Formats: sequence, C-alpha cells, structure tokens
Amino acid sequence: MLSDSDIEALEDILFAEPWGDEALDFFGLHGVVCASVVGPASLSAEDIFRLATGAEQAPSGQVPDVFRQAVEQLGRDMAHALDMGQPLELPEPEDGDPMNALENWCAGFVDTFLENEEAWLEAGEEETADLLVPMLTLSGLFEDEDFQNVRNSEKLSRQMADAIPESLTDLYLLFHAPD
Repeated sequence: MLSDSDIEALEDILFAEPWGDEALDFFGLHGVVCASVVGPASLSAEDIFRLATGAEQAPSGQVPDVFRQAVEQLGRDMAHALDMGQPLELPEPEDGDPMNALENWCAGFVDTFLENEEAWLEAGEEETADLLVPMLTLSGLFEDEDFQNVRNSEKLSRQMADAIPESLTDLYLLFHAPD
C-alpha cells in the first residue's frame, strides 16, 4: 500500500513540466497499473510512465526511481490481493468528486487496454469485451449513446462502478489462471 507521501511524490512527477497538462492523475495511473496487472501484457515502468504522462520517454531516458518503486509496489500489491482471492479496491479521493476519480481511473485502465488491444482480445473477444464494459462505459472516452445514457444515470453509473472489482478479478483469472 502506498503512503500519502508516496502518492504526493507520484503526483509531483505526473504534474511536472513538460507533460503535466497531458498526464493522468494518481487515479488514472492506478488504472494503468491495474490493467497491466490484470491484463495479458505486463508493462514495464517505462511503458507505464509513457502511458501516464503522454511523454515519448522519461527525462534523461530514465524513469524517476520514486515512480518506478511506487508502480512496482502498486503492481505487487494488486497481484498479491488477486492471488489471495481478494477483490481489488480502487482508490477513493479524500475529498472532491468520487465519480470524477473513477472516470480518471477507468480512462487510465482503458488507455492501457487499447495499447495492447489485440493481446487482450486473443483470450476470447466476447468474454473480454463483456468484462470491460464497466470500465469502457465509465471512462468517458467514448461518445457512444448507450455509454452516455449510463453515465448520465446515477443509478446505472453506480451499478457499473460496483461491477468493476468483480470484472477485474474475472479478467485476472482469464489471463493468469493456470489452464
């Protein structure tokens, strides 16, 4: 589990120049790491940095140690929880809008899925697509009318949000359970 100071250090990196305007916040970064853990393609710290900041590469070609250590810790914690049969808990904001934080988390998750879409769909396109519906819907990345109708309904949005932990577990099992 990351401490508040670890999260602050991550956000200092994420919001630094020159990518600060394009970077994900901690919730989006958590979504990227989560997709790397549950999906078929385990991403390096460099890949996660690139997705989280929108930068082609890290400054001086090196991912900051604080960033690397934090994403590796997050990934280990998530994999351990899933291996122990525990559902993943998404981070919640201490203040502010929880649905905005969830949208940011989903956007990071979906961006990571899209980065490796072919590998995700190889395991079974229909099953994978069904399990991704809550994240795709709540990400705000798609203008689909059905997705917008769900996002505009507090009840349906909550149902989708509540389905995410089970979807994550099922995705993890789909890609990582022994045959």
